Amino acid sequence: MALLITKRCINCDMCEPECPNQAISMGESIYEIDVNRCTECVGHYDTPTCQQVCPIDNTIISDPECVESSDRLWEKFVLLHHVAS
Repeated sequence: MALLITKRCINCDMCEPECPNQAISMGESIYEIDVNRCTECVGHYDTPTCQQVCPIDNTIISDPECVESSDRLWEKFVLLHHVAS
């Protein structure tokens, strides 16, 4: 499942530079996560770094509109980083 930044976002700029997939960028009013690039840090870290660095609890959540298995997140990681599986 990709992640989603909610309206609780305060635009602190902590998450964007931490994303290893460059999935986070500034939207119209708050940061947004590109579901095509978000792997929940699968392939990089044990937990999503954006959630770890966010100073506001429950601001970055699982996106209910984009349910993906661990295998699918791994496949996205491989495609994004051209890793031999």
